[in-house]
Amino acid sequence: MRVSSNPKVEEIPLKNIRRPLGRTRSNDATKVAWLMESIAEVGLQVPIDVLEVDGVYYGFSGCHRFEAHQNLGLETIKCNVRKATRKTLEMHLR
Repeated sequence: MRVSSNPKVEEIPLKNIRRPLGRTRSNDATKVAWLMESIAEVGLQVPIDVLEVDGVYYGFSGCHRFEAHQNLGLETIKCNVRKATRKTLEMHLR
């Protein structure tokens, strides 16, 4: 599995991040509300992790933070970007 070990932190538009697993579970509304308040006051403190495969971003974690950003109407989110191969992406999709 090839994934870059040193992620680069970037602000990425929410619309450019694919969430291929969709909603496999519902987010905790209380946690999302708390995150919305925190993000509005001090900004996102912990970036979400995304894989970059052939210039396309894929998010598999950070669901509550991602939803909080959407609900706040924010256009971008801070991400730890790790370059990965198509094979690595396929492993995440299993």
